[in-house]
Amino acid sequence: MSIEIKVPDLPESVADATIATWHKQPGDSVERDEVIVDIETDKVVLEVPAPEAGILEAIMEDAGATVLGQQVIGKLKQGAKAGEETKDKPASNGEAKADAAADSDDLSPAVRRLVAEHNIDVSKLSGSGKGGRITKEDVEAFIKGAGQAKTADKPAAAKTELPLVAPGERDQKRVPMTRLRKRVAERLLEAKNTTAMLTTFNEVNMKPIMDLRKQYQDIFEKRHGIRLGFMSFYVKAVVESLKRFPEVNASIDGDDIVYHNYFDVSIAVSTPRGLVTPVLRDCDRLSLADIEKGIKELAIKGRDGKLTVDELSGGNFTITNGGVFGSLMSTPIINPPQSAILGMHKIQDRPMAVDGKVEILPMMYLALSYDHRLIDGRESVSFLVSIKELLEDPTRLLLDV
Repeated sequence: MSIEIKVPDLPESVADATIATWHKQPGDSVERDEVIVDIETDKVVLEVPAPEAGILEAIMEDAGATVLGQQVIGKLKQGAKAGEETKDKPASNGEAKADAAADSDDLSPAVRRLVAEHNIDVSKLSGSGKGGRITKEDVEAFIKGAGQAKTADKPAAAKTELPLVAPGERDQKRVPMTRLRKRVAERLLEAKNTTAMLTTFNEVNMKPIMDLRKQYQDIFEKRHGIRLGFMSFYVKAVVESLKRFPEVNASIDGDDIVYHNYFDVSIAVSTPRGLVTPVLRDCDRLSLADIEKGIKELAIKGRDGKLTVDELSGGNFTITNGGVFGSLMSTPIINPPQSAILGMHKIQDRPMAVDGKVEILPMMYLALSYDHRLIDGRESVSFLVSIKELLEDPTRLLLDV
Protein backbone atom coordinates (compact mmCIF):
# COMPACT_ATOMS: atom_id res chain seq x y z
CA MET A 1 0.00 0.00 0.00
CA SER A 2 1.40 3.41 -1.01
CA ILE A 3 1.07 6.43 1.28
CA GLU A 4 1.42 9.99 0.02
CA ILE A 5 4.02 12.22 1.68
CA LYS A 6 2.64 15.74 1.82
CA VAL A 7 3.90 19.20 2.73
CA PRO A 8 2.50 20.19 6.15
CA ASP A 9 0.02 23.05 6.42
CA LEU A 10 1.97 26.29 6.14
CA PRO A 11 1.44 29.26 8.49
CA GLU A 12 -0.98 31.95 7.29
CA SER A 13 1.83 34.40 6.58
CA VAL A 14 3.79 31.86 4.48
CA ALA A 15 2.65 31.43 0.86
CA ASP A 16 5.01 28.64 -0.18
CA ALA A 17 8.11 26.73 0.91
CA THR A 18 11.24 25.12 -0.48
CA ILE A 19 12.39 21.53 -0.12
CA ALA A 20 15.72 21.80 1.71
CA THR A 21 16.98 18.22 2.12
CA TRP A 22 15.78 14.70 1.48
CA HIS A 23 17.23 12.50 4.23
CA LYS A 24 16.16 9.33 2.37
CA GLN A 25 16.34 8.23 -1.25
CA PRO A 26 13.99 5.91 -3.16
CA GLY A 27 14.50 2.35 -1.94
CA ASP A 28 15.67 3.36 1.56
CA SER A 29 14.04 1.86 4.64
CA VAL A 30 12.07 4.30 6.78
CA GLU A 31 10.88 3.89 10.35
CA ARG A 32 7.63 5.37 11.60
CA ASP A 33 8.08 9.04 12.68
CA GLU A 34 11.61 9.13 11.20
CA VAL A 35 12.31 12.48 9.51
CA ILE A 36 12.27 12.00 5.72
CA VAL A 37 12.59 15.54 4.41
CA ASP A 38 13.25 19.09 5.66
CA ILE A 39 11.10 21.86 4.19
CA GLU A 40 12.28 25.44 4.57
CA THR A 41 9.91 28.40 4.87
CA ASP A 42 10.62 32.11 5.26
CA LYS A 43 10.70 31.63 9.02
CA VAL A 44 11.33 28.04 10.09
CA VAL A 45 12.43 24.61 8.86
CA LEU A 46 9.63 22.04 8.97
CA GLU A 47 10.59 18.40 9.52
CA VAL A 48 8.31 15.91 7.74
CA PRO A 49 8.23 12.49 9.48
CA ALA A 50 7.21 9.18 7.97
CA PRO A 51 3.56 8.37 8.75
CA GLU A 52 4.30 4.62 8.71
CA ALA A 53 7.27 2.26 8.50
CA GLY A 54 8.25 1.04 5.04
CA ILE A 55 10.43 2.15 2.16
CA LEU A 56 10.54 5.44 0.29
CA GLU A 57 8.98 4.55 -3.05
CA ALA A 58 9.32 7.80 -4.98
CA ILE A 59 10.44 11.42 -4.69
CA MET A 60 8.18 13.71 -6.72
CA GLU A 61 9.84 17.05 -5.88
CA ASP A 62 13.63 17.34 -5.62
CA ALA A 63 15.62 19.51 -3.21
CA GLY A 64 15.28 23.17 -4.16
CA ALA A 65 11.76 22.84 -5.53
CA THR A 66 9.10 25.33 -4.45
CA VAL A 67 6.05 23.63 -2.94
CA LEU A 68 2.70 24.54 -1.40
CA GLY A 69 0.90 23.36 1.70
CA GLN A 70 -0.52 19.82 1.42
CA GLN A 71 1.25 19.25 -1.92
CA VAL A 72 2.28 15.63 -2.53
CA ILE A 73 6.08 15.44 -2.73
CA GLY A 74 6.72 11.68 -2.42
CA LYS A 75 5.32 8.22 -1.85
CA LEU A 76 6.00 5.66 0.86
CA LYS A 77 5.36 1.91 0.47
CA GLN A 78 3.93 0.84 3.79
CA GLY A 79 5.39 -2.23 5.51
CA ALA A 80 7.93 -3.04 2.79
CA LYS A 81 11.62 -3.54 3.49
CA ALA A 82 14.54 -2.17 1.54
CA GLY A 83 15.92 -5.65 0.83
CA GLU A 84 12.73 -6.66 -0.94
CA GLU A 85 13.06 -3.78 -3.38
CA THR A 86 16.78 -3.96 -4.09
CA LYS A 87 17.58 -7.70 -4.15
CA ASP A 88 17.22 -7.81 -7.97
CA LYS A 89 19.30 -4.68 -8.35
CA PRO A 90 22.18 -4.64 -5.88
CA ALA A 91 23.42 -1.19 -4.91
CA SER A 92 26.83 -0.12 -6.09
CA ASN A 93 29.63 0.24 -3.58
CA GLY A 94 29.47 4.03 -3.86
CA GLU A 95 25.70 4.09 -3.43
CA ALA A 96 25.95 1.88 -0.36
CA LYS A 97 28.51 4.23 1.16
CA ALA A 98 26.39 7.26 0.35
CA ASP A 99 23.26 5.66 1.85
CA ALA A 100 25.16 4.71 4.98
CA ALA A 101 26.41 8.25 5.28
CA ALA A 102 22.99 9.75 4.60
CA ASP A 103 21.43 7.59 7.33
CA SER A 104 23.94 8.78 9.94
CA ASP A 105 22.28 10.91 12.61
CA ASP A 106 25.63 12.53 13.45
CA LEU A 107 25.81 14.38 10.12
CA SER A 108 24.08 17.67 9.35
CA PRO A 109 21.78 17.85 6.27
CA ALA A 110 24.41 19.79 4.30
CA VAL A 111 27.09 17.18 5.07
CA ARG A 112 24.75 14.30 4.19
CA ARG A 113 23.96 15.94 0.86
CA LEU A 114 27.64 16.37 -0.06
CA VAL A 115 28.49 12.83 1.03
CA ALA A 116 25.65 11.38 -1.04
CA GLU A 117 26.46 13.48 -4.15
CA HIS A 118 30.12 12.42 -4.19
CA ASN A 119 29.70 8.83 -2.92
CA ILE A 120 32.13 9.38 -0.05
CA ASP A 121 32.91 6.77 2.57
CA VAL A 122 32.46 8.68 5.84
CA SER A 123 34.86 6.32 7.60
CA LYS A 124 37.67 8.02 5.63
CA LEU A 125 36.74 11.46 6.93
CA SER A 126 38.19 13.04 10.05
CA GLY A 127 35.94 15.50 11.85
CA SER A 128 37.18 18.89 13.03
CA GLY A 129 33.91 19.89 14.70
CA LYS A 130 32.94 19.68 18.33
CA GLY A 131 33.40 16.15 19.67
CA GLY A 132 34.95 15.02 16.37
CA ARG A 133 31.81 15.89 14.40
CA ILE A 134 32.24 15.95 10.62
CA THR A 135 31.58 19.41 9.18
CA LYS A 136 30.79 20.60 5.67
CA GLU A 137 34.32 22.05 5.44
CA ASP A 138 35.79 18.61 6.24
CA VAL A 139 33.89 17.05 3.34
CA GLU A 140 34.82 19.85 0.93
CA ALA A 141 38.49 19.52 1.90
CA PHE A 142 38.31 15.75 1.31
CA ILE A 143 36.72 16.27 -2.13
CA LYS A 144 39.33 18.88 -3.05
CA GLY A 145 42.15 16.57 -1.90
CA ALA A 146 40.74 13.68 -3.93
CA GLY A 147 40.55 15.91 -7.02
CA GLN A 148 44.18 16.97 -6.61
CA ALA A 149 45.23 13.32 -6.21
CA LYS A 150 43.49 12.41 -9.49
CA THR A 151 45.28 15.27 -11.25
CA ALA A 152 48.63 14.02 -9.97
CA ASP A 153 47.92 10.52 -11.35
CA LYS A 154 47.40 11.74 -14.92
CA PRO A 155 50.12 10.93 -17.54
CA ALA A 156 52.91 13.43 -18.14
CA ALA A 157 51.50 14.37 -21.54
CA ALA A 158 48.55 16.02 -19.84
CA LYS A 159 50.86 18.56 -18.20
CA THR A 160 51.06 20.55 -21.45
CA GLU A 161 47.34 21.37 -21.07
CA LEU A 162 47.59 23.02 -17.65
CA PRO A 163 45.56 26.24 -17.31
CA LEU A 164 47.34 29.58 -17.02
CA VAL A 165 45.93 30.10 -13.49
CA ALA A 166 46.56 27.43 -10.87
CA PRO A 167 43.38 25.60 -9.77
CA GLY A 168 41.77 26.97 -6.65
CA GLU A 169 43.38 30.41 -6.75
CA ARG A 170 40.45 32.20 -8.42
CA ASP A 171 37.56 29.87 -7.77
CA GLN A 172 33.97 31.02 -7.48
CA LYS A 173 31.17 29.36 -5.63
CA ARG A 174 27.53 30.10 -6.41
CA VAL A 175 24.84 28.88 -4.03
CA PRO A 176 21.15 29.83 -3.89
CA MET A 177 20.14 32.23 -1.15
CA THR A 178 18.09 30.56 1.57
CA ARG A 179 14.47 31.58 1.94
CA LEU A 180 15.23 32.93 5.40
CA ARG A 181 18.05 35.13 4.15
CA LYS A 182 15.87 36.40 1.28
CA ARG A 183 13.12 37.23 3.75
CA VAL A 184 15.56 39.02 6.06
CA ALA A 185 16.82 41.06 3.10
CA GLU A 186 13.25 42.00 2.14
CA ARG A 187 12.42 43.11 5.69
CA LEU A 188 15.59 45.16 6.05
CA LEU A 189 14.91 46.96 2.78
CA GLU A 190 11.29 47.47 3.83
CA ALA A 191 12.44 49.03 7.11
CA LYS A 192 14.86 51.42 5.37
CA ASN A 193 12.36 52.41 2.69
CA THR A 194 9.16 52.76 4.76
CA THR A 195 10.33 54.21 8.09
CA ALA A 196 11.86 57.54 9.08
CA MET A 197 14.74 55.78 10.80
CA LEU A 198 17.28 57.64 12.92
CA THR A 199 19.91 56.41 15.38
CA THR A 200 21.00 58.01 18.65
CA PHE A 201 24.02 56.92 20.69
CA ASN A 202 25.18 56.90 24.28
CA GLU A 203 27.71 55.01 26.37
CA VAL A 204 27.46 53.11 29.63
CA ASN A 205 29.95 52.27 32.37
CA MET A 206 29.64 48.48 32.79
CA LYS A 207 31.82 48.26 35.93
CA PRO A 208 28.88 48.12 38.41
CA ILE A 209 27.29 45.17 36.61
CA MET A 210 30.64 43.43 36.12
CA ASP A 211 31.37 43.79 39.86
CA LEU A 212 27.89 42.47 40.70
CA ARG A 213 28.35 39.45 38.42
CA LYS A 214 31.77 38.74 39.88
CA GLN A 215 30.39 38.85 43.41
CA TYR A 216 27.31 36.68 42.91
CA GLN A 217 28.15 34.56 39.83
CA ASP A 218 28.90 31.31 41.72
CA ILE A 219 25.93 31.65 44.08
CA PHE A 220 23.60 32.50 41.19
CA GLU A 221 24.75 29.53 39.11
CA LYS A 222 24.43 27.06 42.00
CA ARG A 223 20.93 28.21 42.84
CA HIS A 224 19.49 28.62 39.34
CA GLY A 225 21.61 26.24 37.26
CA ILE A 226 22.62 28.89 34.73
CA ARG A 227 25.31 31.56 34.51
CA LEU A 228 24.46 35.20 35.12
CA GLY A 229 25.15 37.01 31.85
CA PHE A 230 24.76 40.57 30.62
CA MET A 231 21.64 39.98 28.51
CA SER A 232 19.33 39.61 31.52
CA PHE A 233 20.39 43.06 32.74
CA TYR A 234 19.89 44.50 29.25
CA VAL A 235 16.39 43.04 29.01
CA LYS A 236 15.45 44.25 32.51
CA ALA A 237 16.70 47.76 31.77
CA VAL A 238 14.83 47.81 28.45
CA VAL A 239 11.55 46.69 30.03
CA GLU A 240 11.73 49.31 32.79
CA SER A 241 12.50 52.00 30.21
CA LEU A 242 9.65 50.86 27.95
CA LYS A 243 7.27 51.31 30.88
CA ARG A 244 8.41 54.93 31.19
CA PHE A 245 8.24 55.64 27.44
CA PRO A 246 5.24 53.76 25.98
CA GLU A 247 5.78 55.28 22.51
CA VAL A 248 8.90 53.14 22.11
CA ASN A 249 6.80 50.05 22.89
CA ALA A 250 4.17 51.02 20.32
CA SER A 251 3.81 50.45 16.58
CA ILE A 252 2.15 52.13 13.61
CA ASP A 253 -0.77 50.39 11.89
CA GLY A 254 -1.97 52.47 8.97
CA ASP A 255 -3.06 55.78 10.45
CA ASP A 256 -3.29 54.38 13.98
CA ILE A 257 -0.77 54.04 16.79
CA VAL A 258 -1.03 50.74 18.64
CA TYR A 259 0.16 50.89 22.25
CA HIS A 260 1.07 47.54 23.81
CA ASN A 261 0.49 46.92 27.51
CA TYR A 262 2.78 43.88 27.50
CA PHE A 263 6.53 43.49 27.02
CA ASP A 264 7.58 40.91 24.44
CA VAL A 265 11.23 41.46 23.54
CA SER A 266 12.81 40.04 20.38
CA ILE A 267 16.38 38.81 20.79
CA ALA A 268 18.50 38.84 17.62
CA VAL A 269 20.24 35.46 17.23
CA SER A 270 22.79 34.53 14.55
CA THR A 271 22.20 31.01 13.17
CA PRO A 272 23.74 28.96 10.32
CA ARG A 273 20.65 29.80 8.21
CA GLY A 274 20.79 33.53 8.93
CA LEU A 275 19.63 36.10 11.45
CA VAL A 276 16.45 35.32 13.40
CA THR A 277 14.68 37.25 16.16
CA PRO A 278 12.87 34.84 18.51
CA VAL A 279 10.63 36.48 21.08
CA LEU A 280 10.97 36.36 24.87
CA ARG A 281 7.43 37.00 26.08
CA ASP A 282 6.15 38.85 29.18
CA CYS A 283 9.65 39.92 30.19
CA ASP A 284 8.25 42.17 32.92
CA ARG A 285 7.18 39.04 34.81
CA LEU A 286 10.51 37.22 34.49
CA SER A 287 13.39 37.15 36.95
CA LEU A 288 17.01 37.49 35.85
CA ALA A 289 17.35 33.69 35.99
CA ASP A 290 14.16 33.19 33.92
CA ILE A 291 15.45 35.61 31.30
CA GLU A 292 18.85 33.87 31.09
CA LYS A 293 17.18 30.45 30.74
CA GLY A 294 14.73 31.74 28.12
CA ILE A 295 17.46 33.33 26.02
CA LYS A 296 19.62 30.20 26.19
CA GLU A 297 16.71 28.00 25.12
CA LEU A 298 15.88 30.25 22.17
CA ALA A 299 19.54 30.41 21.12
CA ILE A 300 19.87 26.60 21.15
CA LYS A 301 16.65 26.19 19.17
CA GLY A 302 17.84 28.79 16.68
CA ARG A 303 21.19 27.03 16.22
CA ASP A 304 19.47 23.66 15.68
CA GLY A 305 16.73 25.06 13.43
CA LYS A 306 14.01 24.09 15.91
CA LEU A 307 12.33 27.47 16.41
CA THR A 308 8.58 27.47 15.80
CA VAL A 309 6.60 30.11 13.92
CA ASP A 310 5.01 31.19 17.20
CA GLU A 311 8.42 31.75 18.79
CA LEU A 312 9.42 33.98 15.87
CA SER A 313 6.17 35.95 15.72
CA GLY A 314 5.31 39.17 17.53
CA GLY A 315 7.69 41.16 19.66
CA ASN A 316 7.39 44.86 20.50
CA PHE A 317 11.09 45.77 20.73
CA THR A 318 14.36 44.15 19.62
CA ILE A 319 17.76 43.84 21.29
CA THR A 320 20.77 42.94 19.17
CA ASN A 321 24.20 42.33 20.68
CA GLY A 322 26.92 42.78 18.07
CA GLY A 323 29.43 43.03 20.89
CA VAL A 324 29.72 39.26 21.07
CA PHE A 325 31.36 39.41 17.64
CA GLY A 326 33.59 42.37 18.55
CA SER A 327 31.51 45.22 17.12
CA LEU A 328 32.43 48.53 18.77
CA MET A 329 29.60 50.58 17.25
CA SER A 330 26.81 50.06 14.70
CA THR A 331 23.47 51.47 13.53
CA PRO A 332 20.96 48.60 13.86
CA ILE A 333 17.97 48.47 11.50
CA ILE A 334 14.43 48.43 12.89
CA ASN A 335 12.57 45.10 12.85
CA PRO A 336 9.13 46.01 11.35
CA PRO A 337 6.46 46.61 12.52
CA GLN A 338 8.36 47.53 15.68
CA SER A 339 9.36 51.15 16.20
CA ALA A 340 12.80 50.79 17.77
CA ILE A 341 15.79 48.48 18.23
CA LEU A 342 18.63 48.64 20.74
CA GLY A 343 22.17 47.73 19.73
CA MET A 344 24.65 46.60 22.39
CA HIS A 345 28.37 46.52 21.63
CA LYS A 346 31.78 45.39 22.79
CA ILE A 347 32.80 46.29 26.34
CA GLN A 348 36.19 47.97 26.10
CA ASP A 349 38.46 49.64 28.66
CA ARG A 350 38.70 53.37 27.95
CA PRO A 351 40.09 56.39 29.87
CA MET A 352 37.18 58.37 31.32
CA ALA A 353 37.02 61.61 33.31
CA VAL A 354 35.48 60.90 36.73
CA ASP A 355 35.27 63.74 39.30
CA GLY A 356 38.11 65.57 37.59
CA LYS A 357 40.35 62.50 37.43
CA VAL A 358 41.11 60.05 34.64
CA GLU A 359 40.03 56.46 35.31
CA ILE A 360 40.17 53.36 33.12
CA LEU A 361 36.63 51.98 32.96
CA PRO A 362 34.92 49.17 30.98
CA MET A 363 32.72 51.21 28.64
CA MET A 364 30.13 50.12 26.07
CA TYR A 365 28.39 52.12 23.36
CA LEU A 366 24.60 51.92 23.09
CA ALA A 367 22.76 52.60 19.82
CA LEU A 368 19.02 53.13 19.55
CA SER A 369 17.51 53.17 16.06
CA TYR A 370 13.93 54.46 16.07
CA ASP A 371 11.09 55.43 13.75
CA HIS A 372 10.85 59.23 13.88
CA ARG A 373 7.26 59.07 12.63
CA LEU A 374 6.24 57.81 16.06
CA ILE A 375 9.12 58.58 18.42
CA ASP A 376 10.45 62.11 18.80
CA GLY A 377 14.04 62.99 19.63
CA ARG A 378 13.20 63.79 23.25
CA GLU A 379 11.65 60.38 23.87
CA SER A 380 14.41 58.48 22.06
CA VAL A 381 17.25 60.20 23.89
CA SER A 382 15.46 60.00 27.26
CA PHE A 383 14.75 56.31 26.69
CA LEU A 384 18.42 55.61 25.99
CA VAL A 385 19.52 57.67 29.01
CA SER A 386 17.10 55.65 31.15
CA ILE A 387 18.75 52.41 30.01
CA LYS A 388 22.19 53.89 30.69
CA GLU A 389 21.25 54.94 34.22
CA LEU A 390 19.70 51.56 35.06
CA LEU A 391 22.73 49.66 33.82
CA GLU A 392 25.16 51.91 35.65
CA ASP A 393 23.20 51.48 38.89
CA PRO A 394 21.67 47.96 38.69
CA THR A 395 20.26 48.28 42.21
CA ARG A 396 17.60 50.53 40.69
CA LEU A 397 16.36 47.55 38.65
CA LEU A 398 15.63 45.71 41.92
CA LEU A 399 14.08 48.74 43.68
CA ASP A 400 12.10 49.88 40.61
CA VAL A 401 13.23 53.49 40.99
